[in-house]
Amino acid sequence: MKKYILAIAALLTVSTGFAQPAANARNILDKAYSTYENSNGIKMTFNITTTDENGTAYQPQKGTARVKGNKFKIETSTIDTWFDGKTQWVLMKELNEVNVSHPSNEEVASISPLALLSMYKTGFTLDAPASEIINGKNAFVINMSPTGSKSDFKEISVAIEKKNNSVLQVDITLKNGMRNKIDINDYNTNYNFTDTEFIFNKDQHKGVEVVDLR
Repeated sequence: MKKYILAIAALLTVSTGFAQPAANARNILDKAYSTYENSNGIKMTFNITTTDENGTAYQPQKGTARVKGNKFKIETSTIDTWFDGKTQWVLMKELNEVNVSHPSNEEVASISPLALLSMYKTGFTLDAPASEIINGKNAFVINMSPTGSKSDFKEISVAIEKKNNSVLQVDITLKNGMRNKIDINDYNTNYNFTDTEFIFNKDQHKGVEVVDLR
């Protein structure tokens, strides 16, 4: 229930016949990344639906995310996560415990849906974009597959809204069969967050046990 799922895509020798569709997909993701990168701050709400390797579905969770560049804060009913670009704090509310670590790029991507937008540029095979209706909106859906055999990911699908290049949905399947679908709502790029919002403040969380894993 506490697992976040990761993201990425594959690498194959691309024939001339597939070069143009891949270029179209990359162009769409470039626009989405530019929208994200040029914002001083993004706030969104989201729903996460998780299914384990046995096909058992967990109860969907709602959450709120604040993002600024490579920094983010994500809040759900069970876990709050802060990341300041280097250090990550994960507060597990039921345990009243926060774990401190220096996560890898893949670990960051497993937590932040928007982290995908900086990872597609290398090590991905991109399928041709498909036009679909996602959550009632016109979207381009791009499937990506992992390149290396060591990747934890099997497949990732990203839906980009045609109207404003925002991310509508990320659907991630791991090699072990676990799947996480993240539906993003209320995507707003007009925020101006301070850097302190992405750092865990122990003075605001009295009595929380700090476990340093760095």
